Amino acid sequence: MSASLPETLQEPTSGSPEVEYGHSSEGFLAARVGETAFAMLPAHRGGHYLAIGWRLGRPIVKWQRADFYGHSGALGDEAAFRSMVAENAEHQREKRALGRKDVRFAANTPWGASQGATLYADGVVCHSTAGHGGFHLSAERNRRVHTLLRSKGGWYEEDAEWAIVAITFPHLFTAFERRCAERTIKDSWPDAWEAISGTTLQPGESREKDRRAFEHAHARDWLVVSAITSKHESGFVEVVATLGGKRGPGTEERRFLVPSGEYHVGRFGFVIDEARHRVYGGPSDFVGWR
Repeated sequence: MSASLPETLQEPTSGSPEVEYGHSSEGFLAARVGETAFAMLPAHRGGHYLAIGWRLGRPIVKWQRADFYGHSGALGDEAAFRSMVAENAEHQREKRALGRKDVRFAANTPWGASQGATLYADGVVCHSTAGHGGFHLSAERNRRVHTLLRSKGGWYEEDAEWAIVAITFPHLFTAFERRCAERTIKDSWPDAWEAISGTTLQPGESREKDRRAFEHAHARDWLVVSAITSKHESGFVEVVATLGGKRGPGTEERRFLVPSGEYHVGRFGFVIDEARHRVYGGPSDFVGWR
């Protein structure tokens, strides 16, 4: 799950959403939860991923890959797919029970004019605009946000800051949303999470904390900032690297050749092994180096 606010989809107005499984006309496993459709689609590099569809009125056996969009996470196997579908069904059931209301406000947000909004509770409104969106908290509600995470104006954008609203008012969110919010806070604001929770995040528990550790460990190493398949050196990737991955005017850059089979970028970048990856000064495939 990405850091963004979990997608809000319309649902039937009464009863728990039914879960229906089946195989499409192309043979992939699919499921319907209310008006949301899910597919277990093969990934280009092996394995599978979760894709989403919306209001597919046809029977599952007539669904096609073109009916689905997005990449909502890798799937290890069928059990993982069924687990995610069941999780969404529970999320929809809980969300319906929360009684959120779609409303309209003549409001100007940091992202433009509000084109629609969802009222979570008095003083807690989620706005959508032409290009972005997020929450606005009343002054009274905003005072309840921890000072380490509080936005002065009470606005919290939908990509990551929505999680601040969710951990402050957990009773207004589903269990699924609360899990996403906790993950987002740990990844984005680890210092605040540790101060608020009184716990220390271990390696692998926070993307931001892991990034800092990576940068500290490789501050004096050459890190790739650009890469291109070499047309001049068969079987190699030509890369441009800087010390610690720094960028900007005056930063020293060096070119290296990395065997194509070895060039796999990790979470935070590719580290040059100077004992194995030779400095390259030949013809370049980078426009700026020609």
